[in-house]
Amino acid sequence: MKAVVCQTFGPVEDLSVQQTPDPVPGADEVLIDIASVGVNFPDALLVRGLYQVKPSLPFIPGIECAGTIAALGKDVTTFAIGDRVAAMSPRFGTYAEAIVVPASHVYPIPDALDFDHAGALLCAHGTAYHALIQRAALRSGETLLVTGAAGGTGLAAVQIGHALGARVIAVCSNEEKLHTAKQHGADVAINTGQDDVRNVIKSLTGGAGADVIFDPVGGDLAKSLARSVGWNGRWLVIGFADGAIPKVPLNLPLVKGYSIVGVFWGSFCDRDPAQAQENHRQLFEMAASGTLTPHLHAVMPLSEAPRALSQIEQRSVQGKIVLNP
Repeated sequence: MKAVVCQTFGPVEDLSVQQTPDPVPGADEVLIDIASVGVNFPDALLVRGLYQVKPSLPFIPGIECAGTIAALGKDVTTFAIGDRVAAMSPRFGTYAEAIVVPASHVYPIPDALDFDHAGALLCAHGTAYHALIQRAALRSGETLLVTGAAGGTGLAAVQIGHALGARVIAVCSNEEKLHTAKQHGADVAINTGQDDVRNVIKSLTGGAGADVIFDPVGGDLAKSLARSVGWNGRWLVIGFADGAIPKVPLNLPLVKGYSIVGVFWGSFCDRDPAQAQENHRQLFEMAASGTLTPHLHAVMPLSEAPRALSQIEQRSVQGKIVLNP
């Protein structure tokens, strides 16, 4: 099969499409013929050797995909050949024509949901749903502030927060991105390129601060966020797209009674596969019914993976890029 291969850790431009052995499912595994692959920021970190996990070289990057089950391993009884599914791969490898994954990490998709949108749904929306439901217990009427609100994970949080009845404040770096966030459910917006973020948050919340902050950006913005969480608030640490891991003065959560909560969707899927199955079932139902729709920035051939990852690194992508093998 053809696959995008990383030979050495380094620039995403060094990735190449190569012929690799066809995978064969083992016990409790399924083989998926891939129709679409979601491209994510962690994929770029993985290629550069900067992710939390560093795979052995060479490897095939990629976390999520959607397609059709082509073969079943021993003891797999929950799926049949021909089933339409999405999958999260704990061993990476989705930038390919086919992949073997544990059956526990495979999720049925409704007939009403096409492969491109299903392939774009798992990582970003799965992270946002887990963060807002299990980690933050976001309630209708609360104020949710989302940084990087036009990116894949940020825009997913905007959509899900809106669907849950929260008042959503979108934080982006330019007006075009803010327009996208508003189209997908943000009530108000803050432009980091021209606004004083802390003062605008204070004004928008009547001085109370945000109930929940969903932050996939990190970096210098955290200085303003640390002083913008409300009493009993929850600051969700999703990632560090800015590149810098911030240092937070811990006296601030102490005196304001707020929590700093880590969110790692991959480990959640590994540690609680039953809840992950339920989360993704809910997400696919929301997508199939039109309650939320992943915003596709572009659909590219698999060979364009380096260009797709480069665009994500430049933070020029709104929503998700999907690759078609």
